[in-house]
Amino acid sequence: MNAVILAVLVMVALSLARVSVVFALVVGALVGGLVGGLSLEQTLDAFNEGVGGGAQVALAYATLGAFAVAISRSGLPDMLANRLITLLGKETTAAHQARVKMLLLTAVLLVAISSQNAIPVHIAFIPVLIPPLLTVMNRLRLDRRAVACALTFGLTAPYMLLPVGFGAIFLNDILLANLNSAGEPLGLEITRGMVPMAMAIPVGGMAIGLMVALLWSYRRPRDYQVQDIAANVSEGHTPAKPHMLGLVMSGVAIVAALGLQLYSGSMILGGLVGIGLLSLGGIFKWREADDLFTSGMRMMALIGFIMISAAGFAEVMKTTGEIDALVSGAFAIFGDNRGLAALVMLLVGLFITLGIGSSFSTIPIIAAIFVPLAVQFGFSPMATVVLVGTAAALGDAGSPASDSTLGPTSGLNVDRQHDHMWDSVVPTFLHYNIPLVGFGWLAAMML
Repeated sequence: MNAVILAVLVMVALSLARVSVVFALVVGALVGGLVGGLSLEQTLDAFNEGVGGGAQVALAYATLGAFAVAISRSGLPDMLANRLITLLGKETTAAHQARVKMLLLTAVLLVAISSQNAIPVHIAFIPVLIPPLLTVMNRLRLDRRAVACALTFGLTAPYMLLPVGFGAIFLNDILLANLNSAGEPLGLEITRGMVPMAMAIPVGGMAIGLMVALLWSYRRPRDYQVQDIAANVSEGHTPAKPHMLGLVMSGVAIVAALGLQLYSGSMILGGLVGIGLLSLGGIFKWREADDLFTSGMRMMALIGFIMISAAGFAEVMKTTGEIDALVSGAFAIFGDNRGLAALVMLLVGLFITLGIGSSFSTIPIIAAIFVPLAVQFGFSPMATVVLVGTAAALGDAGSPASDSTLGPTSGLNVDRQHDHMWDSVVPTFLHYNIPLVGFGWLAAMML
């Protein structure tokens, strides 16, 4: 069996068996490396080399966690939760609760969408926005899997379709550039306007998956234990009673943190400035900063270590050279059947990106291999865009190592009642990856 397929299967199987995702990634990388012909020393060297690429992301997550803890002490989350709870009023009919649920899910979805294009801060808003809302969700008996699906859709679909914010990076700087680079020797030229048009059909499939998740799969009430969310975020500290200065400084800190991240591109710098402003506002004393960072790192540690391990896993897969062998072996079995070729392209992309977990980092790999094959099989430029773009996006939509699933888990699992694999990864995989494969194949055959 191909080393990449085996490594991904081992990683996913262990994760679904509720083994730590970090452990699953390490074991999967070792299996893939050894089966791929690397020695144990070479596998570990490749893994260690890749680990460094995830360290910056892990530090950013820890900083955001500390910022979220600081915000929780200001009293702003409690005030926000109480205001939202008043939406329930004294009326507790099922119809009224259903309206409030949809209002909450719509608000979360719109914020997630804006985080990719209008205000491109990616997942930085999740540790700040989601934990305070858990009290409201518990009272509404809202299934958090629906919230995870809404967040993941908002974190992935916009950059696949709209060429602004992160979408400009994905569609123009990465996808378009790599397609033209790989296609230039073959006479393939793709214009800027083709890319969002080609990706519209796969994104439409994701939108249908979102509707199914919200209106059918997870519409039934689900009970969670009532817990003090603030106590889970910051043990040993009770939130301060909201006061005007604290609320004002909290608002200023949030705007400054997100604005500075937008300006500098650094989540770490934005989080540190936000924490500093909260300290100046008297939310916490500066000598408590160590405790603050410890609490934040505790909340985000799992996410950070998964990102670090995923970077190592990806480097091992690249070092084996088995990604090329996977593609060439798959295409040797179906001759000139274009429909089967398109399907295998998407499934191969799914396996590659499930392990790496980032569409942005897998496009250079996939484009270099898929573009010559797409030209050989006679696919149009638009169909080639669909095949490469969709194959890459499959990793973000339902991978255990993707920040589009890790981010929602980081906010929804603050009280330890939201499992990463079964409550984030499996729901998003079923509702987004399956439609992406189906609608991606349909678009490739139509265009």
